[in-house]
Amino acid sequence: MFLFGLAPAIAIEPGADALRDWRAQFAREVDHRLDVPLAAQQQYVLLLRQALTEANLSDTTEQAFLLVDRSKQVQAAFIVLRSSADGWFWVGATVVSTGKTGSFEHFMTPLGVFAHSLDNPDFRAEGTFNEKHIRGYGTRGLRVFDFGWQSAERGWGAGGTSQMRLQMHATDPQVLEPRLGRVASKGCIRIPASLNVFLDRYGILDADYEQAQAGGTVQWVLKRDRQPIAWPGRYMVIVDSKATHRPPWSPLPRSTSSLDIAPEEVAVRQERRLPCFRRTQAETVDDPAAASYWRARR
Repeated sequence: MFLFGLAPAIAIEPGADALRDWRAQFAREVDHRLDVPLAAQQQYVLLLRQALTEANLSDTTEQAFLLVDRSKQVQAAFIVLRSSADGWFWVGATVVSTGKTGSFEHFMTPLGVFAHSLDNPDFRAEGTFNEKHIRGYGTRGLRVFDFGWQSAERGWGAGGTSQMRLQMHATDPQVLEPRLGRVASKGCIRIPASLNVFLDRYGILDADYEQAQAGGTVQWVLKRDRQPIAWPGRYMVIVDSKATHRPPWSPLPRSTSSLDIAPEEVAVRQERRLPCFRRTQAETVDDPAAASYWRARR
């Protein structure tokens, strides 16, 4: 579906005070936020409803959904609440990075409705660096949301499909988080650390986990100081708006980590306090680290 064409209007409820409070909470706690206009919100809810229908999910109880647009031109995640049988409430939006094809073992992030269930237990990041000096899951303690093995389109070689482990997680805060908003991952969904904490603290997708915990089965991944919402959900829905241009509300990332420098090189430069971006010498007058870099190049 072409997102920015005409689409039937979907009612977005203004929400009761409690729901508006959650929207304000999202705005206070989640960064890299996107201000999605009402018309686009309505079209995204339409995509969400179509995906749920295609997955034969007719549950109309109040619950939260995490919607992801994998379109190269958008790269965004949205928290949407089904607030009644026919009503929807928009909580907020932020940037993500989904699969970037063209390299070995890089998948196109799969489309569909994915249950966040106990069949694929979550875990928490250790915060360790990989061989490229990148913390792939982000800093220690951040949650890795696991959606299990999924069939996905290979982004290398002759194409076709293979199984990949679909996860949603934070990423390296210095090197990769500033790049969110562009395709970049091997197929998983990279999200801001602040969104990771928001989803985790308030149990946005923890319906199954909270149900098991209430039934006496301890879920170690749930934090003791969590504050679960009254309408937890269990589904991440991935769509592709097939946008042909970058919408004004989802600009490209303005990162100091230049996109033409490999992440591992960025990490080394940061460790040595060298500039991680392409600039002319004239632009480094007020930057001591950059000035030192240019002196070393003489």
